[in-house]
Amino acid sequence: MAAQRFIWGIAGTCCRCWGGVDAVVTDPPYGIGESAGKAKTRTSGLTSKVRNAQIYRQNYGDDSWDDKPIDDDLIAAVRAAGKWQIIFGGNYYTLPPTKCWLVWDKLNGETDFADCELAWTNLQKAVRRITYLWNGCMRANGETRDGHPTQKPIGVMKWCIGHLPDTAATILDPFMGSGTTGVAAVQMGRNFIGVEREERYFDIACRRIEQAQRQGDLFIAATA
Repeated sequence: MAAQRFIWGIAGTCCRCWGGVDAVVTDPPYGIGESAGKAKTRTSGLTSKVRNAQIYRQNYGDDSWDDKPIDDDLIAAVRAAGKWQIIFGGNYYTLPPTKCWLVWDKLNGETDFADCELAWTNLQKAVRRITYLWNGCMRANGETRDGHPTQKPIGVMKWCIGHLPDTAATILDPFMGSGTTGVAAVQMGRNFIGVEREERYFDIACRRIEQAQRQGDLFIAATA
C-alpha cells in the first residue's frame, strides 16, 4: 500500500509550531535580496556554455522576505523539528560541522549566479553532488517555474529526499515557498507537512501538491 500523502500548512505560521517529524528538508531565506525584484535585471540576457545563447527575463515582484537571513533561534528550531535535516543555504548560517554536504551544480555557464548551491545535512555519509541544469529558461527535463524566484527543481529535491533513510516517512518544509519539496515528497510516496507565510506562494504550493497527489500513484509505481 502506498504511503499516506498530505499537505498541512498555514500561511503565516513558522516551524516553532511543528516538531517530531522524521526529517526537515527546507530552503530558508538566505538574506541575499532575491525577493526584491533582483531577478528582473539579473536574468536579462543569460547565456550558457551548455546550449546556444537564449534570452530570459522574469519579474517576480518586490518583496522583503529575503532581506535578511532567518535568525539563529529559528535555525535551531528548524533543526529540532526533525531527526534528519537537509537545509539549503547552510553556508549562510551558523551550523555544526558536517561530513555530508549536498552540492547542486546548476550548470549556469557564464552568469553572475552561483555555480552551485549547498545544502547542510546531519546525514552520516560523504559529500554528494548532482549536476542539474537550471539556468533561466534552460532547465533539465523541461521543468516549469511556478512564480517563485528561488524555486528548486523537483529533480533536485527528489535527489535530496533520496539521501534520507527509508524510515524517514514524514517530511517537513517550514519554508515551503511554491511547494517543490512537497511535490517531490508526494511523488516519492512520503508524507509531507508544509508551512509558508506568503499567501500567494502558499496557494501555488497547494495547487502543485494537490496535482501531484492526484498523479502520485503513477510516480510511486515508476520509482518502486
